[in-house]
Amino acid sequence: MKQSQLFTRTRREAPKDEVAKNAQLLIRAGFIHKEMAGVYSYLPLGLRTLNKIIGIIREEMSAIGGQEVHLTALQDKALWEKTGRWSDAVVDDWFKTTFKNGAEVGLGFTHEEPLTALMKDHIRSFRDLPQAVYQFQTKFRNEKRAKSGILRGREFLMKDLYSFNVDEKTHNEYYERATDAYIRIFDRLGIGAKTYKTFASGGSFSKYSHEFQTVCEAGEDTIYVHEGKKLAINKEVLNDEVLKDLDLLRSDLSEKKAIEVGNIFTLGTKFSDALGLNYKDAEGKPKSVIMGCYGIGPGRAMGTIVEIHADEKGLVWPESVAPFAVHLIALFDEKGTVKKAANDLYAKLTKPTKENPNGIEVLYDDRDCGAGEKFGDSDLIGIPKRYVISEKTLKDDSIEMKDRVTGKVEMLSLGVL
Repeated sequence: MKQSQLFTRTRREAPKDEVAKNAQLLIRAGFIHKEMAGVYSYLPLGLRTLNKIIGIIREEMSAIGGQEVHLTALQDKALWEKTGRWSDAVVDDWFKTTFKNGAEVGLGFTHEEPLTALMKDHIRSFRDLPQAVYQFQTKFRNEKRAKSGILRGREFLMKDLYSFNVDEKTHNEYYERATDAYIRIFDRLGIGAKTYKTFASGGSFSKYSHEFQTVCEAGEDTIYVHEGKKLAINKEVLNDEVLKDLDLLRSDLSEKKAIEVGNIFTLGTKFSDALGLNYKDAEGKPKSVIMGCYGIGPGRAMGTIVEIHADEKGLVWPESVAPFAVHLIALFDEKGTVKKAANDLYAKLTKPTKENPNGIEVLYDDRDCGAGEKFGDSDLIGIPKRYVISEKTLKDDSIEMKDRVTGKVEMLSLGVL
């Protein structure tokens, strides 16, 4: 991508109506656009990063047997009434509207009900189990006050996976596989070192559920961390019984602010019983399907990466999710020598090879503007590696390479690129 053709622009000043660092920097760098409170559009740079995050999550969900679907956002009132979750007294953040015929309809904030109902057409026998189905779907939550940028919104993308098993044993086995997959995801996103498997309330069917909490001062949650065991306890459930269950001492825990980047729940038979999702066992007897739920918000993960890695100059993306691998900056001369060399290098880097069938992803700053503006924008956008080509570097037939993460600078020969 040539930067002169990129329609998004950087901004010098942070938007006055944003207090969250993630929203301020992502808007300034041209990654997102604020439509209204709690509602953001993803621009070309932001969408590239979001899709990298989605790709990592998709790979790990598929690796544990998940099959991808895409369910509808519009929700049938009658279905949700069967589980008791249509009432605003039970769920207070519904977005609801009506069709022209007067029928009431909702915008999904989660998808246990519709997927459970759908699976009735596909699960009849124990031979049809286990199953794991996931999607990336826009969710809608009527938050009283949208805040924290893309960490908490009224419209947002969610990966939700649902597992279906014959009994608790096979459910628990899958639950552990999903836990391991989540750990791999956060490692690959570059936030694994600060992310802890966190014990939280389990609801009706399990003593505990598990959150994945990333330590960060921008977080809304308070957790108590055991560094040695790489686990934590949510403040809401911290008590003597929990400490005994986990064989922990209160004195070994440190209090931290954290962002919840994922969660996993045992649902048991709550939804399968309410909606009639049964299977027949080997003896032909009907039994309820055991379910689990596993959620990650790709947008929230993106915002968390910003909160964790950004510095005083701007965004700093881990290589795995950066919109481009290289930011090529050309400091043009009057003779046109640098421009020709930069164009040639851009073509060389982006050319498909055996090692890189799609070529290297390069954002080429070919704009006719000063070095200060180019370097400032590069720092703000946060691409991991910056290649600078100029009259000075061409004297040595080289380019200057700067690592955005470490700040290390070195000269690289054009012949080895």
